[in-house]
Amino acid sequence: MKKRKTYFPQGRAWIELDTQALCQNVTALGALLPEGVTLMPVLKADAYGHGAVLIAKMLNSMGIRAFCVACITEGIELRKHGIKGEILILGYTHPRQFSLLRRYRLTQTVLDHAYALELNRYGRKLAVHVAIDTGMHRLGERAEHRELIRQIFAMKNLEIQGAYTHLCADDTADPEAVSFTGKQAKTFSAVMNHLKRQGYCDVKTHLLASYGVLNYPQLAGDYARVGIALYGVRSSLADLDASAPCLRPVLSLKARITSVKTLFPGESAGYGLCFTAERQIRIATCAIGYADGLPRSLSCGAGSVLINGCRATIIGRICMDQTTVDVTDIPHVSAGGTAIIIGRWRKEEITVYELADKAGTITNEILSRLGERLERVVKD
Repeated sequence: MKKRKTYFPQGRAWIELDTQALCQNVTALGALLPEGVTLMPVLKADAYGHGAVLIAKMLNSMGIRAFCVACITEGIELRKHGIKGEILILGYTHPRQFSLLRRYRLTQTVLDHAYALELNRYGRKLAVHVAIDTGMHRLGERAEHRELIRQIFAMKNLEIQGAYTHLCADDTADPEAVSFTGKQAKTFSAVMNHLKRQGYCDVKTHLLASYGVLNYPQLAGDYARVGIALYGVRSSLADLDASAPCLRPVLSLKARITSVKTLFPGESAGYGLCFTAERQIRIATCAIGYADGLPRSLSCGAGSVLINGCRATIIGRICMDQTTVDVTDIPHVSAGGTAIIIGRWRKEEITVYELADKAGTITNEILSRLGERLERVVKD
């Protein structure tokens, strides 16, 4: 009789996803928006490191049927795992992949007039949303090119289901940014009104991403592209506002302790002899490294992990697959135990804000760089 294979996702390093937190965030963000506005969660970069398929399945179970991704491969991955609803690709798709848009029922962004011509030349109907540049100057046909935009809407092979713009200064109350955001919204509205006068009126619109929902919900169109806020996080700690809705982090990051040993005075640990013990200490190695997305800049005392409710300082350099910490003053540490890299242990917590601040970046980058080999585990 063959032994039954067992799958244990918490064997090395893993991410835990809080279903209740995600549900609470969906409810809180939806409550900010005018009636009739639909959330269009952003699942790019593996749902900001959370695991796009798992997050999409949870959102599908909540009744959400519209999503955004960055590229066609992300959209195909969702379809192959049975995700239902509209999936909008926000970025570029090569003409040689246009057939996949139809095969997997994906909606492509029209990046500008020249790209619209390429899509139209494919010769078969493609579902699209048209991007309009109102000031971000990244993607989209410039708003002042109204005739070119009208031509896009007239192309026979484009099934235009939506149009959108991206607000680029909606994350601050700085007067200049507020004024610029207002101008972007007015510019987009003017373009859409012009198109309506030309007879193109059956189009859904969207302007707001996460910070737009939090700061300018009154500007919402038919969709709201919620990204980082959906996962219960802002881009930085400075962006937290006591008056904002309560959003709970969906993700925690944990790793196994693989060994515990004594380091004697004068002995070094890790690459480059960057740490040398001045006294006898106990050290523990955790099965996570920079290949998993733990920033190497947290090496040599800059970062820490939680073990048994206490902070353990990272010593030496973070390696590709391993990280060593000082556990001298932490009782009952043993191999097989758990280290928390992002998350809470009773009253003590290490947030993604802390990691981002110490690494000199934003939470979006920390989360989206969490590696594929991290197992994702859903917790009810």
